[in-house]
Amino acid sequence: MKRMAELVLLDTDIGNDIDDAVALAYLLAQPECELVGITTVTAAPVDRASLASVLCRIAGRPVPILPGAGVPLVGPPVQAPPPQAAALARWPHDEVFAVGEAVEFMRRTIRAHPGEVTLLAIGPLTNVALLFAVDPVIPSLLRRLVLMGGAFAGDFGAEWNIHNDPHAAARVYAASARTHRSVGLDVTTRVQMDAADFLARCDHPLLHPVADMAASWFAERPHVTFHDPLAAATIFAPELCGFARGEVTVDTGDGATAWRAAADGPHEVADTVNPDAFIAHYFATVSGAG
Repeated sequence: MKRMAELVLLDTDIGNDIDDAVALAYLLAQPECELVGITTVTAAPVDRASLASVLCRIAGRPVPILPGAGVPLVGPPVQAPPPQAAALARWPHDEVFAVGEAVEFMRRTIRAHPGEVTLLAIGPLTNVALLFAVDPVIPSLLRRLVLMGGAFAGDFGAEWNIHNDPHAAARVYAASARTHRSVGLDVTTRVQMDAADFLARCDHPLLHPVADMAASWFAERPHVTFHDPLAAATIFAPELCGFARGEVTVDTGDGATAWRAAADGPHEVADTVNPDAFIAHYFATVSGAG
């Protein structure tokens, strides 16, 4: 029997680290994914929406894309505008978006499909916190809340997404969702590829703009770390990671996350990963896209 498509709503800060674009390409290629919308967050959210539209156009998918919050709930912005926006001159993309409607779009989409939508947040959690504040019932209406964020073992300090808006993150972790999953730095940093190896695998049309956008990223570092794609992949292939249950708390000063294991805890975090299986899964999914 054919599996039903997973309804996924993506919230992303695409445009700085290349892994957001790598994750979006995966979602567009994943045959079990119905991408019901994309919202963008943090500095220059309209540019980020345009970047997301590049991949959606390549995939031939008319996914709704809405720019969201450009600044954190509290304090000055931390994230810089997206350097990958330089690639927009080389790729067809959308330029006009419904500004100021991202949170309401998220609310309507989730309420239209109660218990069916996975909210995948791979950037700062400003949009998600605003959504939960506007409609506190929303967390209970999600099928899953999946976050790339935090660090739950080892000496990593504050993870970037949480650090960008720690007050938003604290609010999101306080919300009750039936599945509240985090894939953190202590696991995602185990899944990397050298730039040359990654670019050599970007032979599918979906990955051509990703390789182009990656130029600014690889100019300063020699590898890609699959932070966001790993979080996305656990929706469809949960066996790629092991998970532990407990409770996450957020320091609203710097965004450091603390983890307490508990069998009845409200959160689950990834604690193991099979890097080789993930790499094989990722490129088999993208290369199999029509």
